[in-house]
Amino acid sequence: MAVEAAAKPRTSRRAVLAGGLGTAAAMGLSLPASAAAHPRPSAGRTPLELVLLGTRGGLPPSSDRSGIASVVTVEGRNYQIDCGYASAWQYQRAGLKRQDLAGIFITHLHADHVADYYNTILMGAVTGLPYLDVVPDNVPAYGPGPAGGLPDKWGGGTAPTINPANPTPGLVEMTNSLHAAYAYSSNVFMRDAGMRDISELVTPHEIVISEVGASPRGDTAPRMSPFVVMEDDRVRVSATLVPHGPVYPSFAYRFDTDHGSVTFSGDTRKSENLIELAAETDILVHEAISDPAEVGISGPILTHMLESHVLVDEVGTIAQAAAAKHLVLSHLGDFTGEIKRGKWQRAAQRGYSGKVTVGEDLQRIPLRHRRR
Repeated sequence: MAVEAAAKPRTSRRAVLAGGLGTAAAMGLSLPASAAAHPRPSAGRTPLELVLLGTRGGLPPSSDRSGIASVVTVEGRNYQIDCGYASAWQYQRAGLKRQDLAGIFITHLHADHVADYYNTILMGAVTGLPYLDVVPDNVPAYGPGPAGGLPDKWGGGTAPTINPANPTPGLVEMTNSLHAAYAYSSNVFMRDAGMRDISELVTPHEIVISEVGASPRGDTAPRMSPFVVMEDDRVRVSATLVPHGPVYPSFAYRFDTDHGSVTFSGDTRKSENLIELAAETDILVHEAISDPAEVGISGPILTHMLESHVLVDEVGTIAQAAAAKHLVLSHLGDFTGEIKRGKWQRAAQRGYSGKVTVGEDLQRIPLRHRRR
């Protein structure tokens, strides 16, 4: 299913809420069927919270940090951004309920961002036991469509091509292929354990990009205005293209609520698109790496890192340009193998007057103020 990247006016969220779900539907907004009945947060909980499930960037897995994944919790409903390795487990360890999962947003289709995408749904599909916490029916997932072309091999020459008949599948085809790959397990579980049909539990939506000159073999993230991807009764999600080496498309996301905003850079080098998307955001969650040249990294790995990521001592100037109130570092990559929080915080603070947090797995960051 495609999501058109057409710009929409930034209608007041309070106007939508005041008009009720009927008003929202009339405006063409996407509303989950359970929106009217969904419980509000319990007393004492903040209505908007950022939960860092995993803060590790890249491959391979590490023993001290889980793969990149975050959750924005809005009035008891959970919106997950990326599904890095172990995130299905981390979601539960964070005390989040699978039944409250309201959407999944994939920034790009690198393996470290989708390793637990299918597990997130599959491991919460069984029903029939009263104590089980399972995913709701028909969780929407948003992310890239087919790239439409592969980059040339760095340094020239040729590289093998997996699945040459369809070498650049998007989120829909990836999801369907995973359904097929797990067909035996799912078919047996549906027959002997009451598991629901997993193909009906997740609905992938591919984000369609407007004509801005983007290309998988050219400019992957030309200047463009942010556009609305999804809106329901609690949150408006906007996106923009960001440059992540040869990867196309690669998205940053912004979540606007009545209680504040959270913006995710995704994987990117410095990007004016991101700075515009993140303008005056309450929290900017930005990726960062240490300097690979300091440990002698060279060749294609060095090129990939510098064309795809932001050095930690340059992130602060991005947050300052966006006027972000709080900079949270995640998707961390330190080529010494150790994240020294004090050093990283000092580096990210350069050129930035706001608060800096070096993210940790399972860290919860509440937004305690309410926008007027």
